[in-house]
Amino acid sequence: MDTKEILKKVKKIEIKTKRLSNHIFSGEYHSSFKGRGMTFSEVRQYQFGDDIRNIDWNVTARYNEPFVKVFEEERELTMLLMVDISASEFFGTNEQFKRETVTEIAATLAFSAIQNNDKVGLLLFTDEIELFIPPKKGKSHVLRIIRELIEFQPKSKKTNLEQAFRYISSVMKKKAIVFVLSDFVDDNYENALKILGRKHDVTGIRVYDRYEAELPKVGMINIVDSESGKTMLVNTNSKKVRNKYKANYLKTADYYKTAFKKSGSGVINTMIGRDYVKELMGYFKGRG
Repeated sequence: MDTKEILKKVKKIEIKTKRLSNHIFSGEYHSSFKGRGMTFSEVRQYQFGDDIRNIDWNVTARYNEPFVKVFEEERELTMLLMVDISASEFFGTNEQFKRETVTEIAATLAFSAIQNNDKVGLLLFTDEIELFIPPKKGKSHVLRIIRELIEFQPKSKKTNLEQAFRYISSVMKKKAIVFVLSDFVDDNYENALKILGRKHDVTGIRVYDRYEAELPKVGMINIVDSESGKTMLVNTNSKKVRNKYKANYLKTADYYKTAFKKSGSGVINTMIGRDYVKELMGYFKGRG
């Protein structure tokens, strides 16, 4: 993909996702995630009903009448987008690959953050740490994040969520809002997620395709494991084969849900082709 084509794609995603964040998410995002505490704002004259514990005795003595300190919520937050770019993210049977849906969701969240003057960072991972962009503010920074989501070519095809969680636990010293965007086709990450969840506000966003959940009945087909490269000839007319396929999917989906719930983290599930806006809004409203 040449530079001109990349910039065109970045602009297209910016227009779509910025509109969503401006008109829908920014208010919900603001009310869903709390700041780090209260910070001093100003001093004003005492009014009936003010808490006497907030009286500023130095100013009161100077002017010989009561003044109180006014505090406001310290709103500045840090958002980190952890994005799985393993080979399974290039699966999709509807209009988009999973990675394209993930990019749109990540961009929408990033624009929601900068609407609130928050910092945004990005981690791209497979079974390796492929790219880490430290959190910063500003539109140009978000556009760089979108560009990386579109054009970055990973070195590996596999997935290791545990390693990604441990990496963020080690590099992010201050509390952050962490969104993990993946299909979560992995296991053995529960303990690392618990450690991450103790310090940070974590939400998993699982993006999946309908044919990952249920195998269509279309006769003999070749199925390729995108991460291992192995090909299998499968008889989809066999009920036993279809049931086994579905059981493996449910095992992975249930592990994701259980691991996140046990760590005190939030969970969102969105299927390609569905309205992810509605699902994100429902989640944010539930937190507000």
